[in-house]
Amino acid sequence: MGTYETKSMSIRHEIKSQLAKLLATEDLVVEHKKVQTACFNVHTRVLTLPLWEKASNTVYDLLVGHEVGHALFTPDEDWLDKVKVPQQFVNVVEDVRIERLMKRKYAGLAKTFFNGYKELNEEDFFQIGEEDISTFNLADRANLFFKIGNYAHIPIKAGEEQEIINLISASETFADALIAAEELYKYCKKEKEQEQKVADFDSHEMSGGSQSPSNDIVETNDSSSEEEGESDISQPKEDEGSYGGTAQGDQTQVNSSEEGEPEVRTADSLEEKIRDLVGNDPYDSVYVEVPQLNLDTIIGKNSDVHKEIDTSFAHQQNQHNAWAKDKEIVPSNLYKESDLEFKKFKSSAQKEVNYLVKEFECRKAADQYARASTARTGVLDTARLHTYKYNEDLFKKVSVIPDGKNHGLVFVLDWSGSMCDVMLDTCKQLFNLVWFCKKVSIPFEVYAFTNEWRRGEYDYENDRYLAADRTPHYEKKESLLIVDETFSMMNILTSKVSGKDLEHQLLNIWRLAYSFARTYSSHYTYPNRMCLSGTPLNEALISLHQILPKFQKENKLQKVQCIVLTDGEANQLTYHKEVKRNWDSKPVLGSGYVHPENTFLRDRKLGTTYKVDYGYHSFTDTLLKNLKDKFSSMNFIGIRVLESRYALRFIQLYHSQLDKQYEKIQSDWKKLKSFTITNSGYDAYFGLSATALAQDTEFEVAEDATKSQIKSAFVKSLKTKKLNKKVLGEFISLVA
Repeated sequence: MGTYETKSMSIRHEIKSQLAKLLATEDLVVEHKKVQTACFNVHTRVLTLPLWEKASNTVYDLLVGHEVGHALFTPDEDWLDKVKVPQQFVNVVEDVRIERLMKRKYAGLAKTFFNGYKELNEEDFFQIGEEDISTFNLADRANLFFKIGNYAHIPIKAGEEQEIINLISASETFADALIAAEELYKYCKKEKEQEQKVADFDSHEMSGGSQSPSNDIVETNDSSSEEEGESDISQPKEDEGSYGGTAQGDQTQVNSSEEGEPEVRTADSLEEKIRDLVGNDPYDSVYVEVPQLNLDTIIGKNSDVHKEIDTSFAHQQNQHNAWAKDKEIVPSNLYKESDLEFKKFKSSAQKEVNYLVKEFECRKAADQYARASTARTGVLDTARLHTYKYNEDLFKKVSVIPDGKNHGLVFVLDWSGSMCDVMLDTCKQLFNLVWFCKKVSIPFEVYAFTNEWRRGEYDYENDRYLAADRTPHYEKKESLLIVDETFSMMNILTSKVSGKDLEHQLLNIWRLAYSFARTYSSHYTYPNRMCLSGTPLNEALISLHQILPKFQKENKLQKVQCIVLTDGEANQLTYHKEVKRNWDSKPVLGSGYVHPENTFLRDRKLGTTYKVDYGYHSFTDTLLKNLKDKFSSMNFIGIRVLESRYALRFIQLYHSQLDKQYEKIQSDWKKLKSFTITNSGYDAYFGLSATALAQDTEFEVAEDATKSQIKSAFVKSLKTKKLNKKVLGEFISLVA
C-alpha cells in the first residue's frame, strides 16, 4: 500500500487551536506536541494534538473535530465498573455517538467529516485493500460502516447484526454507548467462539482424533495469527484508544488481544496510519506562560525610593561639610549646578507643556463635538408657533454631549546601564509628560525597572550593608517564565503626592540623571540601590499584568495609556522546566531556553497562544501583543532614544530596505531626527534622536555673534522645536 501523500496546503497549528476552542465553546488549552496520538485531559481541560504535518487541511479538521467531540461529550468516569468490555469496542461505539452529536451541534462539520473520511478511505487508512469485508467481524464492519459506509459497500446481515447496528446508531448518552458496546462485544465473542469450535473440529478430524482438543486450539490460534499478520498487535498498546478514546486514565481493562478475544483490526490500522501523519520535526512544542507576580515584592514604594535618595544626598553633603570644616574652607552646595540646570529646563519646558495641554484640550473638544447629538425636549418652542402651517418641528431642542473618558498614564522608564548617556535627555521628555498630566489633572505613575533596588540597604549610621531581600515574586511552577528575585519596579514618581512633593521628587530624579551623565565630573554620586543595572524590560512588561489593572481600578479610569521609555531591547527570558538528573530520585525544577523554532507564549484566560519569532527583539513584541490583547482598551506607546549611528539598524528590525515605508521613515529621520514605527508590538513606537533632544530650544547667541552664527542658532532652535512638537503632537493624538 502506498504512503499517504502530503498535501501542498500548509497546516497552521494555531489556527487549528482556535478551531478546537470554537468547537468546544470554551477556552480549552490546546497544545500541539510531539506525541503519536491525540488525547484530552478532562481534569485540566488540556487537548493535546500531535503535529500532524503530513495531514491535509480537511483531514486535520476531521481529527480536530473528532477530538473536540470527546472533550465535549465523553464523560470522565470509570466505566469498567459497569461493563467488562475491551476498550476498542467502546471506542467504536463512542466514536459513532460523539461524531453524530458534533454534526448535530455544528451542521457544517458534516461536510468536513464526509470529505475527511473519503480521503482516508482513498488512501486506504483502514488497510482493507481488496480484502473481502464480509469476512470481517461485526465490530470491524460497524467501524467501517459508520466511517466510510458512504464510499464502500459494508455488508450487514439482517436480524441480530442489524439490530446491533441500530442500537449503536441510536446511542445518545455514554450509558447507551456502553450498552451497545457490550452487545457488540458479546456478539463478536460468540462468533469468535463458534469459529474456534469449527476450527477445533476440523483440526481434530485431520489428526484422526489422536491429539487433545486443547493442543489443537493452541496450534490453530498461532497459525491464524501469523497468517492474518496480527502478531504486531498481540501485546497491549500503551496508547490504545487515544484516537477515538474515551478520555480514561490508566485502568485495568479487558484485553482484546488475549487468546480467544475478538479484535477490531480496522481501528488499529486507522490509528497506525494516523500516527504516520505526525511530522519528523526534532523539536517538541514548548508552551510557556506569564507568572502572576506579587506586587508587594515587585514594587519599590515611592516613599521608600525618595527616602533612600534623600538620605544618600544628605549623607554626602554632611560628609562634604565635615571635610570642608576640617580643611577650614567654606563648604559648597554639591547640588547647586544640577539644581540650576533643573530650574532652567523647567522654565524652558513650559512652552512644550502648554502646547501639550492646548493640543489635548482641542482634540478632546473635537471628540466631544463629534459624539454630540441633538434631541427634542418635548417642550413647545413659542418662537416657532407661528410657523405651524409649514413646519412640523415646533419643539425645543437640546444638544447632548456625552461625558469624556477618564484618562490615566503609566510610565515605564529604562534604568539600565546603557541609558547612562541618554538618561538626562529621556528624563526631559518624561518630565514634560508628567507636568502635562499634572496640569490637566490626569493621574499617573512612573516606574523604573531595575535589578539593583533589592540589594542590601546601606545603614549610614553603622556604616554597613543590611541583608538583601530575596523573597520570590511568585510561586515557581513548570512552564512559567522566570522572573529573577533581584527584579523590581521602583515607583519614582506619582500623582498621589502634593505638588510640592512632586517637584522635590522630580529634582531628585534630575540629580540622579545629571550624575549619570557626568560620572567623573559630578560633585556627588547616586545611592547604591539606585545605580543603573541590566535591562529587565521583559520582566517589567510581565509585571504590567498586575500593575495596570490595579492602577485603573484605584483611579476609576476608563482609558489607560502605558508609555515605555527605553534605549534598547532585552534578552529573552528563560522558563522553569523539570529536569531529571541521574543522582536525583525525583525531577527538579531547572530552567530552559526559549527557542523560536518551537516555543509558544500561552495565555489561559484569553485562550490564545503566540508564536515566538526569530530576532532578539521579537520576544518583547510577543509580550506586548499579549498585553494589548488582554487590555484592549489601553494604548502601549514606546519611546526609543537613539544615538544617530544606531538609527538605521533599529529601523531595519521592523522594515526591510526594499519596503516603501523604509524610505519614508529614513527621510523623517534625516529631516526631523525622529520617526514612528507602527508594526511593532507597541501601538506606536517613536524613535527620537538623543542628540536632538539634548539641544536647547531657546534662541541664544553671543553679543558679538556674526550673521552666520545667528542664522545657525536660529535654524537649530526651530528644528528642535519642530521635533518636540511633532513627537508631542503624535503622542497627544494617541492619548486624547
